[in-house]
Amino acid sequence: MLKEGTTAPAFKTTDQNGDTVSLKDLRGQKVVLYFYPKDDTPGCTKEACSFRDAYSKFKKQDITVLGVSPDKEAAHKKFETKYKLPFTLLVDTDHSIADSYGVWGEKKFMGRTYMGVHRTTFLIDEKGKIKKIFEKVKPEDHASEVLEAFAD
Repeated sequence: MLKEGTTAPAFKTTDQNGDTVSLKDLRGQKVVLYFYPKDDTPGCTKEACSFRDAYSKFKKQDITVLGVSPDKEAAHKKFETKYKLPFTLLVDTDHSIADSYGVWGEKKFMGRTYMGVHRTTFLIDEKGKIKKIFEKVKPEDHASEVLEAFAD
């Protein structure tokens, strides 16, 4: 697992619109990089909507919000449209971004063990350093705790 104060791993991928997004291109900006398991599932929808509802506060502070999941572009687009999400959703079908951030791993649900994304959020500062890591995220309150952390 990555540590606070270390450099955030670089990545380059596409978003829900097929546009290329690279962390290097966001240098000089504050970034919320939040990993979630799957588009349009109950917890992930609550989390995305909490970022949506607080989005104007993120914009006011010049904070870029990026959601990352293993879903394909089309699923991201459908999720964005259905819930009117105003931020970027990154495609990570090969889970290479999740791997580099240490959030891809074994999960258990209803007695079943499988590999998947652990819901985790990274706050990245303007220099590309990890300012804070949130593990064990509560989806519905998450955006407000992220905003508070950036205020520190």
